Amino acid sequence: MQYFIGYDVGTSSVKCILLDTNGTVFATAIESYPLFTPNPGWVEQEPEDYWNAICKATNRIIQSSNISKENIKGIAFSTQAMGVIPVDENGNLLYRNISWVDGRAEEQAVKAMKYFGGKRIFKLIAGIELTGKDVIPKIIWLKDKHPEIYKKTHKILDVNGYLKYKCSGKMVAEWSGACSYAFDVKKKDWERLFFKLCKIDLTKLPDLVRSIDLVGNLTPEAAFQLGLTQNTCVFGGCDDTQSAAVGTTAIGEGEAHIYVGTSAWVGVTTSKNLKFKNAAVCLQSADPKKNIVVGITESAGINTQWVVDTYYQNEKEKLSEQDLFSLIEKEINNTNAGADYLLMTPWFLGERCPISTTTTRSTLFNLTHQHTRGHIARANFEGIGFNLKWTIDNLEKDYGFRFDTLKITGGGSKNKSWMQLIADITNRKIITTSQPVNAGAFGAAMCAMVGSGIFKDFSEINKLIQCVDTFIPNPKHTKIYNELFNIYKSVFHQLNKTYQQINKARFES
Repeated sequence: MQYFIGYDVGTSSVKCILLDTNGTVFATAIESYPLFTPNPGWVEQEPEDYWNAICKATNRIIQSSNISKENIKGIAFSTQAMGVIPVDENGNLLYRNISWVDGRAEEQAVKAMKYFGGKRIFKLIAGIELTGKDVIPKIIWLKDKHPEIYKKTHKILDVNGYLKYKCSGKMVAEWSGACSYAFDVKKKDWERLFFKLCKIDLTKLPDLVRSIDLVGNLTPEAAFQLGLTQNTCVFGGCDDTQSAAVGTTAIGEGEAHIYVGTSAWVGVTTSKNLKFKNAAVCLQSADPKKNIVVGITESAGINTQWVVDTYYQNEKEKLSEQDLFSLIEKEINNTNAGADYLLMTPWFLGERCPISTTTTRSTLFNLTHQHTRGHIARANFEGIGFNLKWTIDNLEKDYGFRFDTLKITGGGSKNKSWMQLIADITNRKIITTSQPVNAGAFGAAMCAMVGSGIFKDFSEINKLIQCVDTFIPNPKHTKIYNELFNIYKSVFHQLNKTYQQINKARFES
């Protein structure tokens, strides 16, 4: 039997799985790492923290599985997107990873759009405005603020590219990851004119590979640190959105999936090359023959953690995790749909889709003395649901997709009350799958298994993943959720300028 390792390198931790070609998982491990917020609106991570966590997780699964490392044929990474990691020609780190949720480069976003004739013309060309969260403005920020680092930079890598370098010694970028920078999904190449107009040196961009391409074998040092052999193959892998689509089996034309974890998103697989609209983007899929249209909610599960830390602190100290979340679920279920007209928007980190903003923040709207922590907990879940509905509605309106059913994955999909809420709010059937936590790692492993020739294509994932639970919308909740959804959108439109007034200057400084 041949075995593969898939890694899901997220914002707060890496999930690592060891599986065979039947989809049997022999071992799993999770290792966490911190976020750093040195200034308002800034979010950074140490790339070495990713690597150290991966080495620990890999050694743990090898030791616990009793499977010979000689039988592990390949590995691949699924990673958080939009990383900016400058390295010199020897691979030395020159700056922390500027994370995908970082919004420092608003000034540079405006500057970049001026190269194209201004914001209005840029939006006509690209279908979306640049913001301070986007990669190109962050590279310009690095060039403007740290010219000495930019000059020393040999290549700019994303998280996946950095990890492939640590494994193989080769600096490359995979197609789906390149989309976070500027990638032509039709030509399968960097948008070279875009970089030239933005005055970014094209030589600093790595060579491109597909998700299923063999990048190389483990170097002696990497093999030693990981506890594997030098014969282990390293494949291209992909970004997390793309791997989640594979891990939920939403890989056919027009099939949609929702991910609910630290962040959340809606993704739709298609063979069409579509324009960016309403902050939704068309990216390269894990499957080299397909694309994926994605609308990303910046902050989801991380908001729930804030609710737990803020309103359930005493219970958190006394109860097991399972008992704690059972308590929260009970309080949510004892609260009326719509949380008695309390709204909580999920924009703790700004937002990317359905509205693109670096300055907006979360709001508890319409709070009264009658509201309890159960209302706040429910309003938190409902607010994320409203954001997903807004994105889904836009995807149908802008692209002509039709979703009667959505497959859902991520740690949040284990919460049945939340899944029912999403079904009720979106008014669509929701299906959970057999690998809710490991879907991203499964998707990464599929890149390696298809790349190695074990599987002919990504459709083989249907042999490994099964549907589990189905949630049907409750018609009794339709009226209140439709009413609150319109108010939810109004909260953003009414407060958008106010958020800019309070946050714009301090974030840019």
